[in-house]
Amino acid sequence: MSTSSDNGNRLTDLKQFGTDPGSLHADTYIPKNFPTNGPLIVVLHGSTQSAESYDHGSGWSALADECGIALLYPEQRKTNNPLSSFNWFKSGDTHRGGGEPLSIRHMIEQVVEDHGIDPARVFITGLSSGGAMTSVMLATYPEVFAGGAIIAGLPYRSADSLMQAMVRMKGVGGPSDSKLDALVRGASTFDGPWPTISVWHGGSDSTVDNANADSIVRQWQKIHEVEGPPTRVEKIDGFPRQVWCNADGREVIEEYIIEGMGHGTPIMAEGDEGLGEEGKYMLEVGISSTRHIAHFWNLT
Repeated sequence: MSTSSDNGNRLTDLKQFGTDPGSLHADTYIPKNFPTNGPLIVVLHGSTQSAESYDHGSGWSALADECGIALLYPEQRKTNNPLSSFNWFKSGDTHRGGGEPLSIRHMIEQVVEDHGIDPARVFITGLSSGGAMTSVMLATYPEVFAGGAIIAGLPYRSADSLMQAMVRMKGVGGPSDSKLDALVRGASTFDGPWPTISVWHGGSDSTVDNANADSIVRQWQKIHEVEGPPTRVEKIDGFPRQVWCNADGREVIEEYIIEGMGHGTPIMAEGDEGLGEEGKYMLEVGISSTRHIAHFWNLT
């Protein structure tokens, strides 16, 4: 289990990376045992959080040490958003080739080049506004990512204004399934193979209603050609995991709805397998989303 003392200020400032139209900050964590051609995970914090606080709570850098994974933490500036939220609903920040998505794309290019990362093993995850921005990145730059994990987030382009965003967060309205599918297909000229999708949400989330989790699954089902009910449902650490497998039997979408959990990232800080530390939006529920997401991506 990681303690706060070995987790304090573990991240390093990424000083230079391409153009930065979204005016974001970036930190990295490269473990000492990072192998040449190793994988990279991009981690997007939630509102009111920093890269450092999210790393501390989620335990990603501790897992990075364990498994030899490079981490990139894009970080929002208060000048862009007073709550430090990624602007997942602003038109200038939801399209390929500009704004926050292009800033994050350039950070990834820089880190891949600097550290000899395997470009076929770049993944992205985020919580809340970071989860919604994960949806944006997966849709706008699908060729960059092997997989994405959206925690307490929203589907791509489910809102195009702050007012709409507030309504969508409550689980009201939102695009039809065919529109959700079309939005992703229209975000780039890519035609596959598409990133795998992991979706996590609290069953009692009153900030972002978990109807959004099901919408995210539906946004990607047709793209992955896995429409309809899950291939199987199993219990993991006491929680149901729904899995959709493609025609080749490969797991392409998974969904966890954590019963009784509010808004935040599910963690398990205790025990031999423990990661991270309980805190605001870092919820101790006895399952480590960090560890299970990395496992879904074959990184453990």
